[in-house]
Amino acid sequence: MTTAGDIFLARQPILDRNQSIVAYELLFRSGQQNFAQIENELNATASVIISLFNEMGVQSVLGNERGFINVSGGFLMSDMIELLPTNQIVIELLETIEITPMILERCRKLKQHGFSLALDDFVLMNEQNQDLLPIVDVIKVDLLQLSPDELTKTVHKLRAYPAKLLAEKVESREQFEHCMQIGFHFFQGYYFAKPVILTGKRAEPSTIALFKLLSLVLDDASGEDLEGAIKGDSNLTYNLLKLVNSVGSGASQKIDSLAKAIILIGRRQLQRWLQLLLYTINDKGQTSNPLMLLAATRAKMLEILCRCMNNQDTAMQDRAFITGSFSLLDTLLSMPMVDVMAQLSMHEEVKLALIERTGLLGQLLTLVESLEKGDFEAVAEKLNTLPGLDAAMLNEAQMAAIRWVSSLTETNA
Repeated sequence: MTTAGDIFLARQPILDRNQSIVAYELLFRSGQQNFAQIENELNATASVIISLFNEMGVQSVLGNERGFINVSGGFLMSDMIELLPTNQIVIELLETIEITPMILERCRKLKQHGFSLALDDFVLMNEQNQDLLPIVDVIKVDLLQLSPDELTKTVHKLRAYPAKLLAEKVESREQFEHCMQIGFHFFQGYYFAKPVILTGKRAEPSTIALFKLLSLVLDDASGEDLEGAIKGDSNLTYNLLKLVNSVGSGASQKIDSLAKAIILIGRRQLQRWLQLLLYTINDKGQTSNPLMLLAATRAKMLEILCRCMNNQDTAMQDRAFITGSFSLLDTLLSMPMVDVMAQLSMHEEVKLALIERTGLLGQLLTLVESLEKGDFEAVAEKLNTLPGLDAAMLNEAQMAAIRWVSSLTETNA
């Protein structure tokens, strides 16, 4: 259920050339309006941004990363913008701002205060934006408005300025590779979460071992069988012990044996760590890759939302966590989701949610995916069809998931 006072937040990751998350663009929605529709209303804009940070906290929203926030000319000129934290917020200048001498002077003063500036939706150099180019720290180039040849020429011209270049709306691996080749520094878009299906592709041996171990856990195999399966893969052993020794284990001392690890964390937690390990097993155990962070955030959000709807059904909460954590396996393995599911003994409700987005779990997954994309109309529509859920619960689930994933990555850094 949604009301006129609801505030929604979408975080869209910004990646560097190593495909590590370095920042997020923060998109807001207040009441029944999209943030873009109220950009000229100074008080409404300020209210949304300030109340969001007051209610959720900068640390909860961003962790240790930076946040890009779109601002209109009116908000740029107001004193309220100086309430934002200079060390974490990048002021993103909308392309609709009329660049006057007063605006240019304001940008210079904000930089003196310690703010970083980004120019949004750059396409072509013109009289409006030319004076801003030497001032801003980041230039966001809109890929959808330029052909590959035009993009290359534009990047060549922009190299004359000190700003870093950010390719926005990157939606395919081909676009990403082209932007890498011509010299972009940062990338924004969900290309990293979209599967590139390769017919007949077989999973890596380490991934197959992990699948087998997951099947043993799901089938309630003995501790000896689990330990034997883990010991059969040295990389899996290392990664599992590393994750077990993280904040999630709840242990006061380091765990140095597989038998102790399995006993202390229990089957339920072991299953969850294995699900997340799927995203790190071929990435040197690192938990900073965007695919793993996205899957982990989805998993925790779905679990919490499911708990809000049915507080007693822990089995359903587990299936919700599995749905979120497995929702990107087709991308990870470059295989159709139906083929991935054929290799695991999964609950039918989870399979339907992942393959068809049907059932309660499918609806919750669609809700979370819509929030990720900043499709706030779809979020509001979906909330109105899910009994027992409201915007406040969604926000609380999102913040709790972000904090959980942040603690996970900090411990394993």
